[in-house]
Amino acid sequence: MKSTPEKYGSVAVTIHWLSAVVILLLLGTGFRATAPTDTLSKEAILTIHASLGMAILLLTSARLLWWVFADRKPVAVTGSPAWQNLTAKFVHGLFYIVVFGMAASGIGMLVLSGASAILFGGANAPLADFSDFAPRIPHGIGARVMIVLLLFHIGGALFHQFIKKDGSFARMWYGGQ
Repeated sequence: MKSTPEKYGSVAVTIHWLSAVVILLLLGTGFRATAPTDTLSKEAILTIHASLGMAILLLTSARLLWWVFADRKPVAVTGSPAWQNLTAKFVHGLFYIVVFGMAASGIGMLVLSGASAILFGGANAPLADFSDFAPRIPHGIGARVMIVLLLFHIGGALFHQFIKKDGSFARMWYGGQ
């Protein structure tokens, strides 16, 4: 369950891959919700989006709590230059900041717009235009920053897997050494 100096444990691996799937679904539903659709479709998409947003907030909080109280991350991949390790730490740190910022702005939009009562409380009212609320701007910027971070993260993983061939992908998967 716990990580070793060489490999991430099953709890960290599970949280990582669940988070990856949820973030991709969040990006998809978030951008889909901004496209013109009928009211019922938009409400259904936003209900899924908001629920996934709560899930990623819980997963990210669990991940941080796991690292702080129960586990330690493996050491950096041997042979990587210091700038790569620093870049990886920076990108991972930004992931946390963006996830928490997106959660805060999403909750802000739900509360300020009254959408939470419509999406989760059964209120029968039209959805407000989210662009009328201040949290919409950082939420939209955060989505685009998340895409850039994902590209860096995936690019780094592919670089390590196929160029350096240092086994770093196996560190973040299930199974033995």
